[in-house]
Amino acid sequence: MLSRTSQLASAIVLSACFFGAYAQTPAAPAPAKTPTPQQQRMTECNKSATGKTGDDRKTYMSSCLKGEAPAPEKQLTPQQQKMKDCNAKAGDQKLTGDARKTFMSTCLKG
Repeated sequence: MLSRTSQLASAIVLSACFFGAYAQTPAAPAPAKTPTPQQQRMTECNKSATGKTGDDRKTYMSSCLKGEAPAPEKQLTPQQQKMKDCNAKAGDQKLTGDARKTFMSTCLKG
């Protein structure tokens, strides 16, 4: 007759074998999830927002996700346009320091 300890050991070994075999059975593959319309819209908006950063991106993404038309680009004021043009000219001439300050002052006044 088997001792109580031998019976317990046999039961543990059989249990381990059973659970080991059970754990190795392949599970059925999970069905592929289809994205929700909101997830699809997020993907499309992300792709079309490339190159935009900061507040421009945030504003664009907000309107895109709501399905609104994108806001038109901000127009520069005449003073901002003049500053942009003068700054570009100073950069083309590779001006720095006092020479740049003098050039910018003259350019912006004219």
